[in-house]
Amino acid sequence: MIIWLASYPKSGNTLLRSMLTAYLFDKEGIFKTDLLKKIKNLPSRYDFKKLGVNLKDHNEIIKNSIKAQETFNSKDSIGFVKTHNMLFNFNGKYPFTNFENSLGVIYIVRDPRNVVLSYARHLNKSIEETVKFVTQGKAHGISIMGNWKENYLSWKAFKQQNKYLLIRYEDLVSDRKKTFFKILKFIFKLRNFNLSIDENKLNNVVKTTSFENLQNLEKKNLFSENMEDKRGNKIIFFDQGLKRDWSKSLDKTLSKEIEKIFNKEMAELGYL
Repeated sequence: MIIWLASYPKSGNTLLRSMLTAYLFDKEGIFKTDLLKKIKNLPSRYDFKKLGVNLKDHNEIIKNSIKAQETFNSKDSIGFVKTHNMLFNFNGKYPFTNFENSLGVIYIVRDPRNVVLSYARHLNKSIEETVKFVTQGKAHGISIMGNWKENYLSWKAFKQQNKYLLIRYEDLVSDRKKTFFKILKFIFKLRNFNLSIDENKLNNVVKTTSFENLQNLEKKNLFSENMEDKRGNKIIFFDQGLKRDWSKSLDKTLSKEIEKIFNKEMAELGYL
C-alpha cells in the first residue's frame, strides 16, 4: 500500500522526504542524501516503459496510471511515494490512483507566490512564464499536475476517508519538530501502530535536515535532484527556503494576478 507524499513542485516535498527517510531508515536519525532513493517517484518513466506505454502519449499515460502502480505496489507492505501529479480521474474511468492501492496522503502546500519564484529559478524560466504555468496548469513531461489550485484541491478526496494530512511548508520550516511529530503521528495512525517516538532520533532529524545542512550537502555534490541550465550548469536547489519573500521579489501585478485566481484557497490556507 502507498502512502503518498504529494505536492505541487517547489513546495517542500524534498524536505519532507529528507526528514522521513532520516527518521525511518537511519538508526540514529541522521540524514544522508542516498536515503532519498528509499522513496519512489511517480509517475515513473521506468514503470510505464515496462508496460509498453508510449511516453509521448499523455492519454496512454493517464489510462495506465493504476497499472503502473500495480507493477511494484504490494498490499502486504507499506511504501512511501512522491508525486507532483494531481489526483485526476479522467472521464470517471481513469484515476491516477485509488483507495485499493493507497493507504493515505500527506499533502504539503506552499504560498503560490513563493512557489512561482522558486519554480521559475528551478526551471530556468522567466517569472512571467512561470506564473502562467502555475495558474493555468498543463502537463509537464509525463506528469499531469494541473495548476496550483487544482493540485491542492484534488488530493482532498482522501480527507473523506480520514486518510489525509495537510502540511504547510512554512510550518515545516519554522516549527519543524512540532510539525514533523504531527506527520509521524499521522503515519502511525494509518498503519494502526501505537505512537512511540524516539526523541533522540527526532532531534537528529531536525538537526541534520536543517536548511543550512542541506545546502552544505548540495555544495559537496551530494545531492542529485538539481536541474541544469542551458549551459549545463547545475541550478542550486536549496537556494533561499523560508527566506524567499515574494513581497520583495515578485512584481505587484503578478502577485495580484495570483491572488485573484487563487483567492479562496490562499485565504483558506492563511496566505491572505
